[in-house]
Amino acid sequence: MATYQEYFVQNEERDGVRFTWNMWPSSRLEATRLVVPLGCLFTPLKERLDLPAINYEPVLCTRDSCRAILNPFCSVDYRAKIWICNFCLQRNNFPPQYAGISEQLTPAELSPQFTTIEYTLIRAPISPAIFLFVVDTCMDEDDLTALKESLQMALSLLPTDALVGLITFGRMVHVHELNCENMARSYVFRGTKDLTTKQVQDMLGLAKHQPNTRSISTNPNAPPQSNVFYSKFIQPVSVCDMSLTDLLGELRPDPWPVSQAKRSLRSTGAALSVATGLLEALYPNTGARLMLFIAGPCTQGPGMIIDEELKHTIRSHHDIETDNAKYMKKAIKFYENIASRAAINGHVIDLYSAALDQTGLHEMKYCTNYTGGHMVMSDSFNTSLFKQTFQKVFAKDNKNDYRMSFGATLEVKCSREVKVCGAIGSCVSLAQRAPNVSETELGIGGTNAWKISGIYPNSTLSLFFEIINQQQEATQSVPTDQRGYVQFITHYQHLSGYRKLRVTTISRNLLDATTHLPAIAASFDQECASVSMARIAVFRADTEEGSDVLRWLDKMLIRLCQKFAVYEKDNPGSFQLIDTFTLYPQFMYHLRRSQLLQVFNNSPDESAFYRHYLLGEDLTQCLVMIQPILYAYSFNGPPEPVLLDSSSILPDRILLMDTFYHILIYHGETIAQWIKAGYQDLPEYENFKQLLQAPVGDASEILQNRFPMPRYVVTEAGGSQARFLLYKVNPSQTHTNCVWGQAVGAPILTDDVNLQTFMEHLKKLAVSTST
Repeated sequence: MATYQEYFVQNEERDGVRFTWNMWPSSRLEATRLVVPLGCLFTPLKERLDLPAINYEPVLCTRDSCRAILNPFCSVDYRAKIWICNFCLQRNNFPPQYAGISEQLTPAELSPQFTTIEYTLIRAPISPAIFLFVVDTCMDEDDLTALKESLQMALSLLPTDALVGLITFGRMVHVHELNCENMARSYVFRGTKDLTTKQVQDMLGLAKHQPNTRSISTNPNAPPQSNVFYSKFIQPVSVCDMSLTDLLGELRPDPWPVSQAKRSLRSTGAALSVATGLLEALYPNTGARLMLFIAGPCTQGPGMIIDEELKHTIRSHHDIETDNAKYMKKAIKFYENIASRAAINGHVIDLYSAALDQTGLHEMKYCTNYTGGHMVMSDSFNTSLFKQTFQKVFAKDNKNDYRMSFGATLEVKCSREVKVCGAIGSCVSLAQRAPNVSETELGIGGTNAWKISGIYPNSTLSLFFEIINQQQEATQSVPTDQRGYVQFITHYQHLSGYRKLRVTTISRNLLDATTHLPAIAASFDQECASVSMARIAVFRADTEEGSDVLRWLDKMLIRLCQKFAVYEKDNPGSFQLIDTFTLYPQFMYHLRRSQLLQVFNNSPDESAFYRHYLLGEDLTQCLVMIQPILYAYSFNGPPEPVLLDSSSILPDRILLMDTFYHILIYHGETIAQWIKAGYQDLPEYENFKQLLQAPVGDASEILQNRFPMPRYVVTEAGGSQARFLLYKVNPSQTHTNCVWGQAVGAPILTDDVNLQTFMEHLKKLAVSTST
């Protein structure tokens, strides 16, 4: 490869892997001195069109403590039909079906271009996916009508063999029967009571169902066989489509009267508890999706977030900091327990919130963070933002497959030099202790396997590792060509019903950092490192004070610069970063200012929403969240990316900013005046009309491909919504340092430190002998 950047991109496209360091130190001591932890961003189901269809079981290492899977890095003796595991050096015989292999005829899993390979496990039982709609009825007629239309649309987009169920709730919780002809029947639960799985099972009359043993087909082309138990509450779409459509059509807002100056009594916690119990009783360890639609906070029963009195406002960040959030801790504990129960069984919980005020996403965040569910915020179910986002949940890829899978487990195998410290992402620990599990925990640690209930082609986890060689051992015994290996084994249920196994094996060189530090520094992936550090910071922000997290980020940045910059002691003017580190301080600057860590002017629900997507999206999207992209459109040339800086805001420019959560088009002062004068409607100004259309077309393309649908904002210089742009750009020109009338760009009214000042302070602290 010509450059390391091309190498990073190639690895990401082929294996869905980006490592913070691509040359690994050979000793534990030197690895800790690198400051940024050794880790990677891993996208288990990275889309690849060239993967061969493999319909047989993988070949495993016979050593019980290893059980790694055959991969291109294994040594093979074709004559003796033996392969040597690259993780534990165990000699293994090939199974009888590999008798015909030779150097000219190798199976796909030994081919160098297939370091990632996917097996379809034909012998595994096949289960259709389950979709359980849990609908809040405490909303006005227009909102409920719009939601019903979206749900009816969803029924038409589901696979025909999918199973569906419906639970509605307001003051009471209704579990609807779907096998009734010409009449509606439902079981009603009090919204103030928290029920166990056993109680739900008894009240609904659900006998424990043991699946019948099914015949297993050895024909890879045989259609999927399904022998799944149907209850009167969960039925196949093909059977209950008409009755469920009629049932949705007859839904009305919650009939219980609401007094003036009171909130509706909403039993969200009880409904979620009943829904989780229903799925646990009927379909344990089976892919299921619980889709919760809420139009306000839970006001009674378990999971209560605020009482019914409107004079009592829902908690803010200030209330949380001063411990003035009466119901919060108990509610978080309740929803976290629900999330853990769902995640253990492979059930996904989606949260669709549509209200002008908060609905309790802060307390409910573990429901999505533990299960890999979607979290969607909008003002109303009647907005295009919600409708189009919800439609994208059922989107398909180029192969006409749904872009969702269920019940994934990710297991990590390591060679003897490496141990796994933990993971950060939408997952839960499987508490699988193995020899390659480190005592040092980072994120969700103490295991080498995690459950990811809902997984998508862009689902990305951060995984962290530890080099375990001691300094003395490493210098004495590590040859220059030694390599470390990591294997990711992802087992998941495809929406077709088949179980699949995807295996990714990677290797990196181990070098003695005392003599090869420049080579290790050159292998630094600053984009991956920025996202990894952002995720660690957000993970810590859940349990630590925001100011402590910012201090930790600053300390790590200073230590990294002290380690890898070129400078003279106590001479800031001599400070210079090598090429592979130049963007990292800039990312850290924007991360510190972002809504991911700054809670001012954001509600707790908004903070939970922003952080949820940082923990689950791929590297490119996470970088956009940390440092938004800014494009400029003008008559001076084609559209071009420009600095996220106040100097880029010019009167004769149109700007397009992508923050992941917002797409904003900003018209400069002169452009806005021309629009008001109507120049775009005059034939002689056709080029101005085309200029106005250019960012709109690019924004539409982003909106079409983004999930969830970002808020779309069009504003102009002096407009109230210009604040979305002004608080994101680096304030290089402020009211304190610009000369009015001579400034190039837009001065920002802020006391925030700009990037230039931030870098000056960083240089002083990095070169100082006292730090």
